[in-house]
Amino acid sequence: MASSLKHRTLSSAIVEQLRQSILDGTHEAGTQLRQDFLAEQYGVSRIPVREALFQLEAEGLVRIIPHKGAVVSGLSLEEINDVFDLRLMLEPRLLAQSGPRLAAKDFERVDEVHAAFSAAIAARDTSQFGVLNARFHLALYARAELPRTEGIVAGLLQVSERYTRLQLATLPAMRRAESDHAHLRTLCREGAFAEACDFLRDHIEAVRGDLVRMVAEKLGMVGDKAEAAGL
Repeated sequence: MASSLKHRTLSSAIVEQLRQSILDGTHEAGTQLRQDFLAEQYGVSRIPVREALFQLEAEGLVRIIPHKGAVVSGLSLEEINDVFDLRLMLEPRLLAQSGPRLAAKDFERVDEVHAAFSAAIAARDTSQFGVLNARFHLALYARAELPRTEGIVAGLLQVSERYTRLQLATLPAMRRAESDHAHLRTLCREGAFAEACDFLRDHIEAVRGDLVRMVAEKLGMVGDKAEAAGL
């Protein structure tokens, strides 16, 4: 039991380190992540490294390829559409349930995260964009009392962190995200929850649209291919 817990703890630490290295571009798309090299680098056996790679595969950051091992995943239009379709279905449901139950302390938390998000934008601290974006959304859903749905959405927000950093690569996009979050917070404070849910859908769809265009450009998709991807 103790050995299993030790491996689990090591695996979690390795997951966090590798996740950040992938998100900040240290390990670029297509990079092979060799278990033996990583085990030596972290001073551990291959067991926690293997567990970490399986976790990153579940998050969509890594692909396990037969006879090749773990490879950092590339940008994917299919993944973007899958993640954002699910977000569109689940997040308005969470907000509709949570919004009327939000108390003063909950709004203090929302304000705190929004202020941190604004500070990260002012500092151009891209490493915090995805994390704080997720925290803001989850703070609004905190009173939904739908733990399974919240868990799924938390996972979706984590998976999309790499895309959030890409989408917020320009100052206009950063400012729009900041403005959208502020407006969503205001609608919830005013008790306009139906309007807030509609605005949330528009916000998620707009982010998806930005990402699809940006990734399509990176992949060199034009004409019929871009149209098929939803452009």
